[in-house]
Amino acid sequence: MIDHIPAGSLPSRAGAPEYFTGTVRLDPITESRPPSELFAARVTFEPGARTAWHTHPVGQTLHVLSGVGLIALRGEAPRTIRPGDTIWIEPGLEHWHGAAPETGMCHLAMQQVKDGSGADWLEHVTDADYLTPPT
Repeated sequence: MIDHIPAGSLPSRAGAPEYFTGTVRLDPITESRPPSELFAARVTFEPGARTAWHTHPVGQTLHVLSGVGLIALRGEAPRTIRPGDTIWIEPGLEHWHGAAPETGMCHLAMQQVKDGSGADWLEHVTDADYLTPPT
């Protein structure tokens, strides 16, 4: 069987405030469908918007589509990410990602779901952590 999901047939949804700071939109590409456990979404961050700290049980791949963004591991300064960059985050690493302070960013987020969860969410990123000058 092939399941054709026409463009625009899956509704956009707002990023939940318990997981994001600022304005974030998620456009689902695929939900996990056993036996596949892949979840993918196009995630659009307005300037200054970002995820909370979180981990992924099976890791995550991000591919930047447009804009300029930031990603940081716990205890490290943020790194700048740009269109065409692909980032692999190992399972269990505490991290956050989002737009730069003055520039929006859109990325494709792909991760596997394990035991019904693709992410374990932690506390929000402080402004001090977010505004640390990137490396």
